[in-house]
Amino acid sequence: MYVISLDLGTSGFRSQLIDLEKNETVKTVITMGHPLPGGNVMDHLDFAINTGADVAHGLIVETVKEILKRFYVKPETIVRIAVCGNPIQLSLFQDIEIRDLAYAGENKQAALGVKDVKRDARVFPAKDIFKGNFEMENCEIIVPPAIKHEIGADALAMMLETDFINETEPCLVTDYGTNAEMALKIGERIITASAAAGPAIEGQGIDCGMLAGPGAISDVNIEGDYWRLTVLDKALHGGKGPLIDPITGKIIDNGDLVPKGITGTGVISTMALAIKQGMIRKLPSLPGGKLILGEGIVITDKDVEEVGKAIGAIRAAHMTLLIESGLKYEDLKYAYMSGATGTYVDAEKARHIGSVPGFVPGIIQFGNTSIGLARKIAIDKSKLEDVIAIAKKIQADHLMMATSETFKDIYLCELATWQQGMPREMYTEMLDMYGITAFPQDTEKVNIEKRVYRDIDDVGYKGLDIVKDIGIILEGVVEKCILCHKCENECPEEAVVIVEKDGKRLANIDSQHCLGTSCRRCVTICPEQTMNHSILKIKGKKIN
Repeated sequence: MYVISLDLGTSGFRSQLIDLEKNETVKTVITMGHPLPGGNVMDHLDFAINTGADVAHGLIVETVKEILKRFYVKPETIVRIAVCGNPIQLSLFQDIEIRDLAYAGENKQAALGVKDVKRDARVFPAKDIFKGNFEMENCEIIVPPAIKHEIGADALAMMLETDFINETEPCLVTDYGTNAEMALKIGERIITASAAAGPAIEGQGIDCGMLAGPGAISDVNIEGDYWRLTVLDKALHGGKGPLIDPITGKIIDNGDLVPKGITGTGVISTMALAIKQGMIRKLPSLPGGKLILGEGIVITDKDVEEVGKAIGAIRAAHMTLLIESGLKYEDLKYAYMSGATGTYVDAEKARHIGSVPGFVPGIIQFGNTSIGLARKIAIDKSKLEDVIAIAKKIQADHLMMATSETFKDIYLCELATWQQGMPREMYTEMLDMYGITAFPQDTEKVNIEKRVYRDIDDVGYKGLDIVKDIGIILEGVVEKCILCHKCENECPEEAVVIVEKDGKRLANIDSQHCLGTSCRRCVTICPEQTMNHSILKIKGKKIN
């Protein structure tokens, strides 16, 4: 008999098959993208609201089905699936109300008939979700509780799977992703928040970027006069990549692994080294406008700006948490880092560039805490009761960055730094103007403890399987289409195709590669204004 742990992440899904009798991981399957159009959780929510929650639910379920098929076990041998993720992903997966997550105002929710939405722990039959070609009559699905409607199981996981929840000194935990979840613990008080860091933090939104997977550059280090790339192998271990001159792109030594792209952690490392070596004299300008890390792997000034937006949002949120809580900067003792970025990033470079407070004396790196919590519950169902009890005990305050003037002020300073090269002295003057105490200098020495060396520490004896192309096509009738194909040519991801069938003109959109709300170029370029994402329905899988 088998159980499955499933993490519904904003940038992709990760799942593990576990032999229940042996308590042994058999296999890990991950996707290299999310089935919903868009690059962040707000894009996904917008798609679900405007196109339909039923369509969003269908896309997620079809993708999970594809993951389950990749385990190559009979459906009847799967007895339990434990699922973690943020409230939006979990709500869409379960096909429950999401409008309360989209509209914060009580009057708006009342007008929509939305009230008293609860996201308590759930245990229900898998057949309620999976129908058709993947029936699981004897399987149950377990969803951990949210603490509050905006603080979901993923945030709970980062608190429980690290030492954070038991720490007696002031500490900060962050699950780094497109929507960076974070929490600050001061005594028994826990304050939570999130920062819409955007896709660059996980390598997306970068022209040569990719999620953490085989062939991804995860780190860059100085070796002599050149840079040695660290590249992830098939088991997601960092291995020896090429030795390269980043200015010319000349390969000095091929190393053992060939890079295919770069993760967010690799970009952070690249930025940190370029600044440290004086290659970047004023942000965001690179020497010659680019750094070359391999064939087709080029970091541009535009990429620096995208990374700056992400790191700036996270840093502004961290500092806002400290300021709004009343905690003195120097009283923060530990920073916990989780998620793929929290795992693979060089913590020394991360604090130098601002994605973790540079003045904190202790940094502890963990892996994928969301799939870790799901695994524990999948193996031992009774663990759910412990999680529920802890969730009830956590009296978390939630700080909304969208309405925080402190966050807005700090983020403006961050953007000015990354996009206009504002010097530190002026940054401090700006903070003083806003009535914010200047941030401390980075400490010379910090104690860094790395608990794991890949975000999923045990991929199983059958290894890692990657669903590179989810392959679900969305289709909608475009009645006024004049076959100008401007939408196809404008799409940066080549996700749009116009076809004619039975006298109708149809827009076919690859759901995984469509950038959704973050783009909409196909909508704005259409001369007849006939392209509209709200008309889309699931057509099916594309034929490769």
